[in-house]
Amino acid sequence: MRKQSGQTRRITRLVWTPEPVVAEQSLGEILAQQPPDDISSFLQSLRNDELQDLYHRWSFWGRTAQLPPEGEWGLWLILAGRGFGKTRAGAEWVRMIGENQDDAIIALVGANLAEARAVMVEGESGLLSVAHPAMRPEWEPSLRRLRWPGGAQARLYSAAEPDSLRGSQHGYAWCDEIAKWHNGGGQALATWDNLKMGLRLGERPRIVATTTPRPVSLLRKLLSEKQAILTRGATTDNRSNLPTAFLEDMQRDYGGTSLGRQELLGEILDELEGALWSRDLLDRCRIAAGDSNKPQRVVIGVDPPASSSGDACGIIVAGLGGDGRAFVLADVSVEKASPERWARAVSDAAQFWSADKIIAEANQGGEMVRSVLQAGEYILPVKLVHASRNKTARAEPVAMLYEADRVRHIGLFAKLEDQLCGMMAGGDYEGPGRSPDRADALVWALTELMLGRQSRPQLRDLQ
Repeated sequence: MRKQSGQTRRITRLVWTPEPVVAEQSLGEILAQQPPDDISSFLQSLRNDELQDLYHRWSFWGRTAQLPPEGEWGLWLILAGRGFGKTRAGAEWVRMIGENQDDAIIALVGANLAEARAVMVEGESGLLSVAHPAMRPEWEPSLRRLRWPGGAQARLYSAAEPDSLRGSQHGYAWCDEIAKWHNGGGQALATWDNLKMGLRLGERPRIVATTTPRPVSLLRKLLSEKQAILTRGATTDNRSNLPTAFLEDMQRDYGGTSLGRQELLGEILDELEGALWSRDLLDRCRIAAGDSNKPQRVVIGVDPPASSSGDACGIIVAGLGGDGRAFVLADVSVEKASPERWARAVSDAAQFWSADKIIAEANQGGEMVRSVLQAGEYILPVKLVHASRNKTARAEPVAMLYEADRVRHIGLFAKLEDQLCGMMAGGDYEGPGRSPDRADALVWALTELMLGRQSRPQLRDLQ
């Protein structure tokens, strides 16, 4: 028999360790990467009962992000894209409690009873599927209850029926897809409050909440809890367990879209009522790089920061096509940069994109851009503009260009688009960060390209 490698021998020693193993990959993934002879030798060294135990040992198959956090915690919140393995992580955590704490009472809360049963109990990654045969719980549908051989119980609840949790006591809870819980009339928040008030069994009650994130009130509430442990992840984190065709289809259909950022990357995307831009509007304006013609004119909008330790320097490259549409070509903004550094970034972008002009806000040191360019080898006009109105007021005519289908984004500009969706009609900004620096740079660039004197007649029907 071939001698096992050091990596495989390490796996052999760790298989029977009761504590979760911390590694970037699961031990199962590490084993799969070993030479075939080493894998065969390792498996042949195990008895049949050990093989069965290995098959059901979550500390061997689970990735680090799917294993329970160490230390004292009350809430473990898993926000991740579809296919990440959230359901499996939640089910395995409940299974661990059910098999090892005979007096445990666990609440299983889904958006409704049908989903709780179909996903959390009977699903492919549900509690019945992941159970070890020797410790498989008995499922009592009429009582909405799972009972483990040792006596531990898990009870199903619907988030659509908050009062069903009133009066019940538990030591643990698994809440699935909390961003889907209906909150008309405040049901989702009421369900969570009733659950928390009944979580009073044992010395350290705990909740695991798994969901693909959406900007809903309950999720915002949980993210504000200081004692919460947060795990984030994307669909591709679980690529070794997902069909290649599925991943390719998802990337082709949803890569570079707001929906993809939410459902695949697990990001929380705000959709604010009254914002000048919406996610849907930006997605409609998005095209691939190969779908645009060479721009006839290129400008760079710059929103300089007040200091090097403050906001980012917004630097947006935009071009004007032969069809009269504007194209957002690049976001090369820089964070916490000195004046020399961000001015150099503007210069580099101008050379790379063969820009015709730089539009910089004079209020915050726009002269620095002019001086750096004049000191270098690449010289081009720098137009300094003065902000006589607030940022959102300047943005309104540009937002109208998007509504009129006169602007295209060449790809996804996540940080820029998050800021655009925080620009509110009426003058307020409610997006990420203190200031919409990237959005303001875009406004300067598109104003120069589309709202100059030669373009104004084309916009009269919009005003």
